[in-house]
Amino acid sequence: MTGIILVALFILLLFLGVPIAFTLGIVAFVGIWMLDSLPLQVVMQSMFSGLESFILLAIPLFILAANIMNQGKISEKLINLAVSMVGHIRGGLAQANIVVSMFFGGISGSAQADTAGVGKILIPSMIKEGYSKSTAVGTTAASSTMGMLIPPSIPMVVYGSVTSVSVGQMFLGGVIPGLLMGVAMMALVGFISKQQNYPRHERVSMKDIGKNFLTCIPPLLTPVIILGGIIGGFVTPTEAAIIACGYALILAMFVYRTITLKDMPAIVYDTIRLSSLTLFALATATALGHLFSYYRVPDLIAGFFEDNFSSVGFFLIAVILLFLFVGMFLDAIPAMILFVPIVLPASEALGVDPVHFGSSL
Repeated sequence: MTGIILVALFILLLFLGVPIAFTLGIVAFVGIWMLDSLPLQVVMQSMFSGLESFILLAIPLFILAANIMNQGKISEKLINLAVSMVGHIRGGLAQANIVVSMFFGGISGSAQADTAGVGKILIPSMIKEGYSKSTAVGTTAASSTMGMLIPPSIPMVVYGSVTSVSVGQMFLGGVIPGLLMGVAMMALVGFISKQQNYPRHERVSMKDIGKNFLTCIPPLLTPVIILGGIIGGFVTPTEAAIIACGYALILAMFVYRTITLKDMPAIVYDTIRLSSLTLFALATATALGHLFSYYRVPDLIAGFFEDNFSSVGFFLIAVILLFLFVGMFLDAIPAMILFVPIVLPASEALGVDPVHFGSSL
């Protein structure tokens, strides 16, 4: 009966439009309140324990680096490069939207920062060129999700924190899937653009493309510096995030000279706002996970997967479908906190590499 009440409460809060982080926290609070054997202090203790990880400091730092890049108009330079490279293809702006998200994903690791930096420029431009509003917004929202795969990636940092898997290996394992995802999106956009007869830009000369590329070399080196430092064993992911912030600040203040110290309070405020949303969702998801453990939900789901999926291929497909369904209601980070610890033991029993498993989610 308690489970039915909590599920109904969860659906009701979602229907009312309550932010998912608060929804998870309310359901966890009510669920533990309905239990006589657990004190309410468990909710706050679980929330704080969910954030007690040094590696999670990388999350606000990567968001700060992305905000500095956005405020410093570095995203505009990447957009110019992307348009010069693929703008001559049918649906050029939509194709450039995807390409610049691949570039920006390698800098920020945040889908929100990607959407904010790229969307505010490309969405109005695409609508002005005759793209439907749904196409412009949908392309931007979908392409920004590549930031979850192309390193650095905030969800991969969370996955590493939950599973104790090397974040450096996760970053490296996400490169090829991220690029394949981008190529698949470009193929789909190309098909739709031919059907809808979306416009294309004039072909840009190789000389001009080269000039744009030279201008963008410094920001494009960001993922190289981050990956090289982590994989080479020189820095931890958190230290790499600090380096990314310093590097972005140097580029914006001294190389491109697009921001000053007066701009920093607004950048820091925006970083705190975005980071608090992500980390609060992580904290409340941890509290709800504690409630799940009391009801032995992890054991039930893990047993279901172990009993019904003996093939690695079918198991991974089932997990992908699970996260596809869960992703309709939850953001990636709380979904990982709640369900990765549940399905990971089953994947390990089948011999699935945890890096491969994490990259497939």
